[in-house]
Amino acid sequence: MSQVETPQPAFARPSATILLVRDLPSFEVLMVKRHHQIDFASGALVFPGGKTEAADSDPRWETFSVGWDGLDGVERGLRIAAIREAFEEAGVLLAQTLDGQVWRGDPRATEVREQVANGNLPLIDLVADLGLRLDLSALTLFARWITPVMMPKRFDTYFYVANAPADQLAVCDGHETVDAEWIEPGHALTLAERGERTIIFPTRMNLKLLAQSHAALHAVTAAAQRPQITVTPWVEERPGGKVLVIPADAGYGAVEEDLASVGT
Repeated sequence: MSQVETPQPAFARPSATILLVRDLPSFEVLMVKRHHQIDFASGALVFPGGKTEAADSDPRWETFSVGWDGLDGVERGLRIAAIREAFEEAGVLLAQTLDGQVWRGDPRATEVREQVANGNLPLIDLVADLGLRLDLSALTLFARWITPVMMPKRFDTYFYVANAPADQLAVCDGHETVDAEWIEPGHALTLAERGERTIIFPTRMNLKLLAQSHAALHAVTAAAQRPQITVTPWVEERPGGKVLVIPADAGYGAVEEDLASVGT
């Protein structure tokens, strides 16, 4: 009798997502709507983010970043990826000028943003040309989620939270994202419950966690103080069917989600 091999779980690709928060006019987070032709979370409202790239680990970033010391190579690459994705998808760049001031924006960056997104212009070259340094210290780890092993496409996603620069306008890229909006976390959840927005399970859970805060500073401080428990959901059988479960000590409370309602 021939032996049937058990399929191995797909590799979880490292990725980074950023929750940009502000208090104008109320506590809000920046979310973008994914293009309907994107193969993952198409049409969903998400936080800016995506897979890491080789250029995110370019050793030259040591010269062109703030907060390099104290981070290992993996953490540096993830934070650079999160900042890069926020720039590519929403036009917001977390950076400092050479004299340590928060960068307020420059039309030159807007003009070449598409070139950065399509890989024709390395972000590090733009940062160097503008006399900037990426602000890795502006990011605080908010959560880490790994896609369940039974999924064919898996991601090991680090969620970061950061205060949004006050003077930079968020604008979607028109390719991966088709809309960008500042929204109160609780309101986003309400819209999802009404069926007016599509929000996938990990995003929804992290919106609920973010909604526990009342201001941007509180959200960042709470993330820094909260024990970080990596979340890898798993499936359990219940009398009513299969449910997706996450660790009860991860900060989200007891969660059992009907597997049929989880979505992509």
